Amino acid sequence: MKATTPPLMLTSACLGLLAPLAMADPLPSWNQGDNKSTIIDFVESTTTPGNDDFVPREARIAVFDNDGTLWSEQPIYFQLQYTLDRTADAPDEALDTPLKRAAAEGDIETVLAGGSQGLDELLSVTHSDISIVDYQADVRDWLENARHPATGRAYTNMVYQPMLELLSYLRDEGYQTYIVSGGGLHFMRTFASDSYGIAPQNIIGSTAEVEWTDDGDTPVMMKRSGTLWYDDGPAKPIAIERHIGVRPVIAVGNSDGDVPMLTWTTAGDGPHLGLLVHHTDGEREVAYDRDSAIGGLDQGLDMADAQGWQLIDMANDWLTLYPEAP
Repeated sequence: MKATTPPLMLTSACLGLLAPLAMADPLPSWNQGDNKSTIIDFVESTTTPGNDDFVPREARIAVFDNDGTLWSEQPIYFQLQYTLDRTADAPDEALDTPLKRAAAEGDIETVLAGGSQGLDELLSVTHSDISIVDYQADVRDWLENARHPATGRAYTNMVYQPMLELLSYLRDEGYQTYIVSGGGLHFMRTFASDSYGIAPQNIIGSTAEVEWTDDGDTPVMMKRSGTLWYDDGPAKPIAIERHIGVRPVIAVGNSDGDVPMLTWTTAGDGPHLGLLVHHTDGEREVAYDRDSAIGGLDQGLDMADAQGWQLIDMANDWLTLYPEAP
């Protein structure tokens, strides 16, 4: 007579196999601590049916800033570095102002002193009168070949491993993830799907004028000069309302430009979570906050405690900073 396994033993064996899966750490690059526990507890409470804080799948929206939140942003924003590199390649007749000539010479201080008006001036050299297809092809070429001056890494290899894990964890639990950034819309769309797993339609960014042209052959979308929408500060929650139409449950940023987005998110009814990445790691990256011209975090630091936002201490909360270089 053939022996059979008792049902109780079979059930125990199955549970033993499933236990490691159930206990798998969704955020292995995060050190154990209050911030990691808060994130995991929040996700579990909002995705467990029957829980008082349960959020229906269609309402699970998480919005992320990009520069300084999902990838590094020092010594200057990476898109600005692209602009400087391409300005240096521009013909002399295109460098018709002192600011453009300073950019071509790599004079970052003069460029930053020009503010948003100066940035628009530079973008007229590198981001206008070009089709979106050609522009994005050029950005991809730059991302493949350019290297960060301090790390020697490709810029797309300077995404934060802990944030990649958070994005993946949220999507696994039914959250929709969006980028809401002051960075250029068409710039981010060239790499966000591959780098973050975020679809182009889930990216909200700054945009210039776009013109549809049709010469009777193939219609073309052309980038034109001027900033149509600068997606920073109060513009972020406005853009969320226009593009998503649902108040987020989770908002993640790193600078004062993200404060209105976090304020809007955490002022909503029901469960909500606000996270601010605090750049405290001067060994693996750059330590900066209040006085930084890039990614300054001043107001956010003062508001975090009263607003109930979690300050992610990069030096202490993150075991690993970047993914292993390919």
